[in-house]
Amino acid sequence: MKKQNWLIALAAGAGAAGLAYAFWPKNKIPKTAIVQSFDKHKYLGLWYEVARLPNRIEKNLKNVTDEYSLNEDGSLAVITRAYNFDKNKPVEAEGKAKFVGPENRGQLKVSYFLPIYLDYNVLDVDAKYRYALVSGSSLEYLWIISRENTIPDEIRERFYAKAAVLGFDVSKLEWTS
Repeated sequence: MKKQNWLIALAAGAGAAGLAYAFWPKNKIPKTAIVQSFDKHKYLGLWYEVARLPNRIEKNLKNVTDEYSLNEDGSLAVITRAYNFDKNKPVEAEGKAKFVGPENRGQLKVSYFLPIYLDYNVLDVDAKYRYALVSGSSLEYLWIISRENTIPDEIRERFYAKAAVLGFDVSKLEWTS
C-alpha cells in the first residue's frame, strides 16, 4: 500500500510540474501595461468572452462566460461556464482570483485547481466597466470580454492597438459568433 501512495504522489508531482512548465510565461507583460485605477466592485458580475487568442485551456470551448462575485476575504470568486462542442455538453469551473499587490491595480492571480494560480491582468477597461482587455502573464493569452456578447468598433480598435503595442499577435484573435 505504501508503494501505491508513493506512486500516486510521484504522478501528482509530475503532473503539477508539467502544468507549471506548460503555463510558464515566455514573455512577461510589463506592470505598466496593467490598469492602475482598477475598481473590483465595478468588475463584479457577468462577462462574455467575445474574442481570445487560441489556447490549450479553452480548446473546444464556445460561449464562454465568467461571473465574478466578492468573497468575504476580499478575493473574487469566479464561475466560468462554457459549452464543449466536442463533447456536446456544458461545462463549468469554479475558481478564485486574488490580487497581486494593491487592489486598485488590475493584477490578479486566478486558480481553478488550488494551489496552482495563473496570472490574470486587466490591461484596459472602459470607464463604465462594460468592456475589458485581459491577458495572462505572457503574449500567448489574451481575451476581450464584454457585458454583452459584442463590442463596439471603437473599443475593438482601442483594444487591438493596445494589444499590438504590447506585442500580441492580434491577427490570431478568434471572435465569437
